[in-house]
Amino acid sequence: MNLADSGILSAAMDDAGFVSVSNPEEAGVIIINTCSVREKAEERALGRLTELARIKKTGDSRICAVGCMAQRMGEKILERIPKIDFILGTERLFDLPRLLNKESIEPVVDTRMTKNLDWAEFSPAPDNSYSAHVTISRGCDNYCAYCIVPYLRGPERHREPGAIIDDINDLYGRGIVEITLVGQNVNSYNSAHLKFPGLLKKVVAETDINRIRFITSHPKDLSDDLIDLFSSEPKLMGHFHLPLQSGSDRILEMMFRKYDYTRYLSLIHQLRQARPNIAITTDLIVGFPTETEDEFGMTLEAVRDIRFDAAFMFRYSVRDGTWAAKNLKNDVPEEVKLRRLQELIELQKEISYQVNQKEIGRISSVLIDGTSRRDASVWKGKTEGNKTILLKSPEDLLGKVVNSRINRADSWTLHGELAA
Repeated sequence: MNLADSGILSAAMDDAGFVSVSNPEEAGVIIINTCSVREKAEERALGRLTELARIKKTGDSRICAVGCMAQRMGEKILERIPKIDFILGTERLFDLPRLLNKESIEPVVDTRMTKNLDWAEFSPAPDNSYSAHVTISRGCDNYCAYCIVPYLRGPERHREPGAIIDDINDLYGRGIVEITLVGQNVNSYNSAHLKFPGLLKKVVAETDINRIRFITSHPKDLSDDLIDLFSSEPKLMGHFHLPLQSGSDRILEMMFRKYDYTRYLSLIHQLRQARPNIAITTDLIVGFPTETEDEFGMTLEAVRDIRFDAAFMFRYSVRDGTWAAKNLKNDVPEEVKLRRLQELIELQKEISYQVNQKEIGRISSVLIDGTSRRDASVWKGKTEGNKTILLKSPEDLLGKVVNSRINRADSWTLHGELAA
């Protein structure tokens, strides 16, 4: 979502006549789009802002903190880092180009939640010359016990289907070959009497984009119609991100997740039946308040049973303002959280390695999106299952979709060669 927001803000800045530069020391405006989903994300953002404040040219450059942390902390950021010029929350960040053109000496702090719809007016700037995120909705109505997002991004608002189609066609005209539709919960999309499976069908029918992804789906309202599309629509890439969070029904209920493990497991079976080689990834939290060793063991057992391709794994982080922070004692010791997290990471690493060995010998459609950080002569791309693959070729493959035969794999990366 932050990538999508940054793309929209970049488009708004371009439209206002600003030009991007790669070096912060050359910039007249420096913008940090922040996240509050975990404490570590905020610490990183504050550290970066402090670092940038040191290089700020007096009276010349302006430093802007926008997004979720700006929404949550507001004036407190200014107290910690007085050199910041703008602190704009999740509904105000798209006002930045207008505010920059105003004469203002005093810092501007604006965290009003007024359902500002400026975000819907700009076709987003692409992530690069071949892929882009397209926002279909903002906000969240789920209010999971641990999650701060609904309080910072507000209730769900859905864009009109026609505006989404216009964005995708505009991006395709600029050379984009892959788009990712983004919402806090895409499954709940409902605009102009069109639900999410209908929106996907409309994208397929009314655009020429051949690689379509989306994120994120909530298990509570994942529909049969959406799952069935994976058996009938080849333009949908074979990857599904479906957060589980815990393998314990009691913990899931305390988290307000609105499904149990049996329901989640049935969805996994349906997805694999619809697209047998689909890559399934997830989110997992350890150390939620009152989680016992047995309940942590249920999460481990779920990971063994399902065999996710990959997972984002975290220890529980208290977020002030959430239901859990107000009503539950953070009673799992930090050292226990860290031990559980490490055990989970090691298990998933081994499973990812085993799952990836089954990729060897397959031919996959790959979008080349860069080069290896270790060897610039090796191309890097994403498979249909959203897995990183490295391959060598003397040709310039950047931005192209190629077929690659996979001949080697580790836990995180596939290695391949060009195939016919």
